Amino acid sequence: MAIFQSDGKNEIHDGIKHAPGAGKNLLDPTDTVILLLDHQAGLFQTVKDISVTELRANTIMLAKLATLANIPVIYTASEPKGPNGPIMPEIQEAAPHAVFVPRKGEVNAWDNELFVKTVRDTGKKTLIMAGVWTSVCVMFPALDAKAAGFKVYAVIDASGDPSEMASRTTVARFSQAGVIPTSTNAVLCEVQRTWNRPDANDYAKLYIMVAPNYGALIESYQKAQEVATQKK
Repeated sequence: MAIFQSDGKNEIHDGIKHAPGAGKNLLDPTDTVILLLDHQAGLFQTVKDISVTELRANTIMLAKLATLANIPVIYTASEPKGPNGPIMPEIQEAAPHAVFVPRKGEVNAWDNELFVKTVRDTGKKTLIMAGVWTSVCVMFPALDAKAAGFKVYAVIDASGDPSEMASRTTVARFSQAGVIPTSTNAVLCEVQRTWNRPDANDYAKLYIMVAPNYGALIESYQKAQEVATQKK
């Protein structure tokens, strides 16, 4: 179902009604594919702008979100058997539907014909990208995909760079080129859009992955509910 289908009074997203005009500048999950680029064990050792623990958790969350929201996932690496190391196995575990595209050593995934074909074959026009390094493995295909007519988001905290300076200059270049820098929690919220949905509890579990303190919020709420019930 299209995100902006109308019933005459409201916009409909995932079967849920919203006020007219709502969300037109937000992600449309029905027109989105998630691209996870070069999340490799060797490259993780070079990342300095974010902790590897946080980077991996945020990447796993994107994969889980894709599974929950039925969003295609494509992941790739230039050469998994080389010094950059193997791809983190959690991607396939969290998103069993994810498609792996092998490359022939190309640094820029968009230089690989099979990768581009696999992206185009999804029929989606919105690309959510994350990877290591942000300044190379995300930057290069993001710029090329944008030039090819795609709407491109770069998830900065599911990506990593050798320095904070590299990350800051990358975000600046993204903005100049029309690539949209974003974060994992923003992607999660844009896909979810409302708590008034049958899978709300599943979304709540994903929030804990990107904001662990949210777990304490849920625990305190549940305890308050228990106390209130006991007093009745």
